[in-house]
Amino acid sequence: MRHDLAFLFPGQGSQRVGMLAEAAEQFSEVAAVFEESSDALGFDLAALILSDESEQLNLTEYTQPALLAASVALWRTWIARGGVTPSAMAGHSLGEFSALCCAGALSLNDAVTLVRERGRFMQTAVPVGVGAMAAILGLDDGIVTETCEKVSSITEGVVQAVNFNAPGQVVIAGNCTAVDDAIAALKEAGAKRAMPLPVSAPFHTSLMVPAGEKLAEVLAGVEISTPDIPVVHNVHAQTEKDPERIRQLLVQQISAPVRWTACVGRLQAMGAVQFVECGAGNVLGGLLRRIDRGLSCAYLEKPDDLQAAVKSLGT
Repeated sequence: MRHDLAFLFPGQGSQRVGMLAEAAEQFSEVAAVFEESSDALGFDLAALILSDESEQLNLTEYTQPALLAASVALWRTWIARGGVTPSAMAGHSLGEFSALCCAGALSLNDAVTLVRERGRFMQTAVPVGVGAMAAILGLDDGIVTETCEKVSSITEGVVQAVNFNAPGQVVIAGNCTAVDDAIAALKEAGAKRAMPLPVSAPFHTSLMVPAGEKLAEVLAGVEISTPDIPVVHNVHAQTEKDPERIRQLLVQQISAPVRWTACVGRLQAMGAVQFVECGAGNVLGGLLRRIDRGLSCAYLEKPDDLQAAVKSLGT
């Protein structure tokens, strides 16, 4: 185990058709994870990931298992190629399930079926066209939170700060009209940019509580073990050993803010100075640089990058 190394697992938004195509050709572990996941889900996940022509990959209930399988595939490839074990992990939203799977707390079969249900519950909790999300750049977290609370108190619907991704980068979400009102108010408060996001539901808001209740029912039948590697949770930016507490946090997470800046801070407090993004894309590496430019991040999606990371970070 390398005590200054932490793994990060991406969430929704990092998916794209063809992700891990090169890795699937070169590493048997990737194909094996795709096959195992397909058996659990009852459809060809590899075809969805590598050659989707129906745009199903962007539907939440398919996006979530696809991204989880991609992360687990790269993790298993990393380990099989002699990659060193990190001292801690964290995942952004959906990525928390990927982290728990790679840390040994969830089986792959349980994890992919669980997040498919999670995606379905989230997609149906709020009708399409009723909810919205937007990224707010250039304002203090407190100002964004206070402005959303003020707007919610004087308008129909709700709007909340839901992703604290990096200093000066906060995502808000809620009912469409409330989000629009909040965008206007935040621009008046000095936001540099306020960008609506192309999503179909207001994730991590109180509007997702019904989805959490349904997820709790499914989670009740899933075995959760104490993680072999500590995982920092989105809800409170702390690690947990108790499987029942982890179960509770996974339910809470669906309607609670993602405290990503605090999660990275916790990993730093645990000794991490080197990070690896284990999954599709490089979104989390970009956020990492916004949080602390002194931090370094390696990536695993491309075979050359994975092999270079194994070599440079030691075994």
